[in-house]
Amino acid sequence: MKRTDYINWDEYFMGIAMLAARRSKDPNTQVGACIVSPDNIIISTGYNGMPKGCSDDEYPWEREGQETKYPYVVHAELNAILNANGRDLKGSRLFVALFPCNECAKAIIQSGVKEVVYLSDKYANTPTTLASKRMLHSAGVKCTQMKPSMASITLDFIPEEDK
Repeated sequence: MKRTDYINWDEYFMGIAMLAARRSKDPNTQVGACIVSPDNIIISTGYNGMPKGCSDDEYPWEREGQETKYPYVVHAELNAILNANGRDLKGSRLFVALFPCNECAKAIIQSGVKEVVYLSDKYANTPTTLASKRMLHSAGVKCTQMKPSMASITLDFIPEEDK
């Protein structure tokens, strides 16, 4: 008899996005993204961080003050799109921890992603998120807030022979 307690596709892909978020060096917000083909094949992943070649030790991580992270950080969604290295994203789904900002929405629309599946919408009523929602809706990109059936997934790195 096969297992019945396995995770569904959406939980799997959101789990990949959340795992990618763990690569972020941002001390405040860690966001991950996972782009998936219509055949449920992972095309790309990304997380919020500094561009390649820009040391995350030399750029600011502050949210307020004279110099902040905002002009420098590449968001998870854009990183995932860029990490796809030109592969066709038409009809794909993008799983992301946090609802995309207006700048990422533009890239999502232009790349041909058909659906955004997100976990959190904590900036729902900010001007940039409202602009994002407006553009995604106008472009016909479906936006779905995921309601997971579990609170967490635990990864175990202990080899079978050591259990």
